[in-house]
Amino acid sequence: MLIVGLTGGIASGKSLVTRVFRDLGAHIIDADKIVHDLLAPGQDACSEVIGHFGRDIQLPDGSIDRRKLGDIIFNHPEERAWLNQCIHPRVFKAYQTQIHHLRDRQLDAMVIMDAALLIETGYHKHMDKLIVVYAGQQDQLKRLMERDRFTLEQSMARISSQMPLDEKKKYADYVIENTGTREATERQAREIFVKIKAEAGRRE
Repeated sequence: MLIVGLTGGIASGKSLVTRVFRDLGAHIIDADKIVHDLLAPGQDACSEVIGHFGRDIQLPDGSIDRRKLGDIIFNHPEERAWLNQCIHPRVFKAYQTQIHHLRDRQLDAMVIMDAALLIETGYHKHMDKLIVVYAGQQDQLKRLMERDRFTLEQSMARISSQMPLDEKKKYADYVIENTGTREATERQAREIFVKIKAEAGRRE
């Protein structure tokens, strides 16, 4: 089994790249989806987070208002550190469970671990290869403001909370430059997929 880390910054284009890899047959483990499941009503993590931040972050259906939570943690580093300490161990435990089940079913699978904070948490060291999706900060801002309707201040707070993408590139085995057309990004993703498969074949 080949485990490939996929990371980048917020609104850098990771979702586009994961779609290409999924279409090519890779199995995607989405850290953000795991977090979403962990914060569902009734889950232990959800109760802990509400207990810490208060019921003001709850929506009427009992779920967590992630936008409101985001405004807190992206403006208060100590609160972000608390949330990361609460959530990240659970995320990687869920990841290990998925890997275990996959090994039982498909030993030769290529697994893409899609996680924005893969390097910040140090978990990139557990990956066979690491891909960084790069975008310019102005493109990130534009996407956050148009796609997610964040203000400039909210967008900058989210971007600045993560390791700069120029720094992340130093850790990468492969970099996908999401700075041009959608087609160009998709082409880079397909080329890297082929390279990784070829390298894995040579190792065997």
